[in-house]
Amino acid sequence: MSPAEGPVIQARLRNGLEVRLKEIHTAPAVSTWIWYRVGSRNERPGSTGISHWTEHMQFKGTRAFPARMLDRAISRQGGFWNAFTWLDWTAYFETLPAHEADLALRLEADRMNRSLFEPKEVQSERTVIIAERQGHENDPTFRLSEEVQAAAFRVHAYHHEVIGDLADLQTIAREDLYGHYREFYVPANAVLAMAGDFRARTVLGRVRELFGGIPRRPRPVTPMRPEPDPSGERRVAVEGPGETPYLEIAYRAPAASHPDFFPLAILDSVLAGASSFNPFGGGISNKTSRLYRALVEGGLAAAVSGSLAATIDPYLYTLTVTIRPDRTPEESLARVDQEIDRILQRPLEEEEMAKAIKQARALFAYSSESITNQAFWLGYCEMFADYAWFTGYLSRIETVTPEEVLSVARTYLVPSRRVVGMYRPGGAGGRD
Repeated sequence: MSPAEGPVIQARLRNGLEVRLKEIHTAPAVSTWIWYRVGSRNERPGSTGISHWTEHMQFKGTRAFPARMLDRAISRQGGFWNAFTWLDWTAYFETLPAHEADLALRLEADRMNRSLFEPKEVQSERTVIIAERQGHENDPTFRLSEEVQAAAFRVHAYHHEVIGDLADLQTIAREDLYGHYREFYVPANAVLAMAGDFRARTVLGRVRELFGGIPRRPRPVTPMRPEPDPSGERRVAVEGPGETPYLEIAYRAPAASHPDFFPLAILDSVLAGASSFNPFGGGISNKTSRLYRALVEGGLAAAVSGSLAATIDPYLYTLTVTIRPDRTPEESLARVDQEIDRILQRPLEEEEMAKAIKQARALFAYSSESITNQAFWLGYCEMFADYAWFTGYLSRIETVTPEEVLSVARTYLVPSRRVVGMYRPGGAGGRD
């Protein structure tokens, strides 16, 4: 912790709201995040996409903060704001000059309890979200990823994409959206995280004033149906527009809180370049990774990337390959399997381990630099573990051994635990 940073102050209001505050006096700015434990994981057939749609409705205003006023008020102060919905969570944030930080607190306290969900706005946003969904369908990588994800999860709610199925987007009603909001947007289901140039005790008092009066309601519980162990490799074939073939290989992966997650993060760094867990974290070159050298430098592919996600329940470790137009997905799959077979034969050499750990450390450091990133981590880790996951991440990956990497490779990177998806230009698409 630098001299300009204070310790993390943790508190819980009587209504259940968790608060995380971190003083950082390096710049006159404050980033405020509010995280709700709700995402596509909490949806069922008939309501898929409802969490993402509810996020959109939070920008349609309250009586105190009409929709048009919100954007003007924040941009006028030189701030920026946004929101995200994902598998396990929905998050909203505002980064503002320090003297305007109270605006974010007032806004989020009001949105937690007083969003309007006006019928005309619901209908207007239905059109927007359906258009967003249809736009995604023009992207070959989305079409392939959706089919792979659906094949990977037959039982668990990770089965469907965050944006939802078109059939549900056409039928979800205003009452459904408002009921979802009232169930999940409660203090006991939220974490308020702030980092920046403020005095924590003063801000905590203001948080109590603004949020403390919101009625306490039970934290919702969504029964989860655990995904059974896969019984063998599954294959998906998709055809559609474009000129570029793609390959996606998705292996069943552990939850972020599982001890295997950390050596798998190092294995990811070796194979495809380290994954960033922060959407603001940026990226670093993966040109020294094994799969880049084998596929891109080997003339089979134009690009390759890996994705390891931090989730509550076991999810996926995914490799995505952009195939050269004159080559086939099968050729790249065979080459990937060759590289994985090499990994499975013996522990990594110390030099390659050190390089992989260094790359993972660098990417993690880049994703933690700004005040916005610091506030992000305060709340994000609470969605699947706790803040100790963040503070202990670097020390944990530095202690990963070659033997641990070999063990997780042999556990998770096996054909019986994966879905292989291939996209070929030129048809309507489907699954075999």
